[in-house]
Amino acid sequence: MNKKLNTLLFILAATIVNVAILLGVCILLFIVYGRFIAPQVSPEVNSYAVLVILMIGFVLTFFIYNMAINILGQKIDMDKYFSPLFFKNRKK
Repeated sequence: MNKKLNTLLFILAATIVNVAILLGVCILLFIVYGRFIAPQVSPEVNSYAVLVILMIGFVLTFFIYNMAINILGQKIDMDKYFSPLFFKNRKK
């Protein structure tokens, strides 16, 4: 396989992993909230809590995914297997 195909497959796999992490984190946060906090607060608070849980899920997913990519980048040489997505402007 060439570098461009490797890059495309990596982006697709990374997107799937990122969505899976997001779903896992949000489901875990909803379970924890529903088990411990939701029975003790009013329904109005629960509707806002859904938004807060989703925002927290997005932020946690960003940090988890970022750490995973950094660890992967330390283990393998990205330049060897993947082509760059953005090129620097070359002076003519």
